[in-house]
Amino acid sequence: MIEIQKKPGEAIVITQKSSYSTKLVINCCGLYSDKVAAMTIPNLNVKIIPFRGEYFKLKKDKEYLVKNLIYPVPDPNFPFLGVHFTRMAKGGVEAGPNAVLAFKREGYKKSDINLSELAESLAWPGFRKVAAKYWRTGMGEMYRSFSKAAFTKALQKLIPEIQENDLVEGGAGVRAQACDRTGGLVDDFLILEDEFAINVCNAPSPAATSSLAIGETVAALARKRF
Repeated sequence: MIEIQKKPGEAIVITQKSSYSTKLVINCCGLYSDKVAAMTIPNLNVKIIPFRGEYFKLKKDKEYLVKNLIYPVPDPNFPFLGVHFTRMAKGGVEAGPNAVLAFKREGYKKSDINLSELAESLAWPGFRKVAAKYWRTGMGEMYRSFSKAAFTKALQKLIPEIQENDLVEGGAGVRAQACDRTGGLVDDFLILEDEFAINVCNAPSPAATSSLAIGETVAALARKRF
């Protein structure tokens, strides 16, 4: 998508290949939801800051240690749950994630860097306020990203028997975390509307298990337009 043009009674969505006329745009663009929302909402007061969450997996012979989902008591200052243990539907146990600033919106690897997108994150007034207030926490998360021993130590608060050699590297995801201009990491669902658009700009945990309910909410908002 390149831009959305407003015209009487319709919005024109222009892409690199074509253009489309519609009465309503529903924006569920995740890591780029703020950029799409800004096409119809001037002076948008939130920006998506990408945070990578990295996982380890338990070796098969240690999976018996986790019989259920195990979560820590969350820190109310942050919208992140902290490292935890998750039994997967198809078998296996995931341990994690941490929460580190990604240097690219789709920065699924430590080596993924986009200087322009990183500069956008660092320049956002809200993020600078968060970083100034919680830099120690951020550095701790970054340290755990590069130190398997530190990651293991965090997991041992939940299961003391876990050892570093019980863990194998897992995957990673990137969370589209909305940050407002005043320095708040938005910790609730955020849906912004204007004349031509419904923008899902923040879908924090438990977004996956809430996805059907979010869909029903967005559909109900859309039905009111017609």
